[in-house]
Amino acid sequence: MLHPKIRALAEKIRDENLRNKVVELLENPVFEVGGKIYSGLPLDVSPAGLSHHHCYPGGYVEHVVSTANLALALCNSVEKVYRGKVNRDLVLAGVLLHDVFKPITYMVNQNGSYSTTSLADYLDHLSIVIAELVRRDFPLELIHVVSAHHGEYGPIRPHTVEALICHLADLMDSRLNGEVLNAASYLIRKATDEELSGLTSKEAFEIIHSKAIEGLEGVAKTVEKIKRRKTSRKT
Repeated sequence: MLHPKIRALAEKIRDENLRNKVVELLENPVFEVGGKIYSGLPLDVSPAGLSHHHCYPGGYVEHVVSTANLALALCNSVEKVYRGKVNRDLVLAGVLLHDVFKPITYMVNQNGSYSTTSLADYLDHLSIVIAELVRRDFPLELIHVVSAHHGEYGPIRPHTVEALICHLADLMDSRLNGEVLNAASYLIRKATDEELSGLTSKEAFEIIHSKAIEGLEGVAKTVEKIKRRKTSRKT
C-alpha cells in the first residue's frame, strides 16, 4: 500500500493513463535484469540519502512530499506571475518518480545504519529509473523530466519548463534538509560535546528553534528531550 501522502499527490495527476502508470510503478518498484528481480526497502521507511540529506527512516516520503510542495509553488509562479504554461501532470509525475529507485540501492546494516546494495555497485538510481521508465513505456517528456533532475550533474540538463521545475524543487529541498541537519548537528556538538545519531529533520528543526529561543542552553535541554523520546520508543 502506498503511503497516504504519496497517494494523495498521485491523485492530483489529471491524466488517468499517466496516473495509473505512476501508481503502478510506485506500488511495485522492482527492477529486473539478467533474470534476477531486485526489490528494495519499502518506500515509506526508506531514507532518501545516505549522508547529505533525508538520511533517516521515512526520509524518502518527506523528500518527495516537500519537493512536490516546492514544485507546485514554482508552477504557480510560472502560471500566475510569468503567465507561462506548465504541464503539472509531468511535474507531479516527475517528482513522484525521480528517486523511486533509490531504496533499491540501499540496505540496513545490523547497527541500523545504511549502506549500498550490490546492485548499486553496477547502477545508480537514475540509470535504473530511466531504464525502467523506457521499459514501461512512459511518455518521453516524462522520461526527460526524471533524467534531467540532477541538472548539470546528470546525464542531461533540463530542456523543458517541467524538467527545470522538478530539478530546482529537488535541489531546494535536498539543500534545505541537508543544511538544517548539518546546523543541528553542529549545535548539538557545541552545546553538549556529543553526537546524536539518527537525527531526523523534525528533531533538527526543533533544535534550531530552541537555539533561537534559549541559546545553547535550550539546545542542551532539547537534546535531552529527544534522547528520552528515542529511549521510550525502544522500550
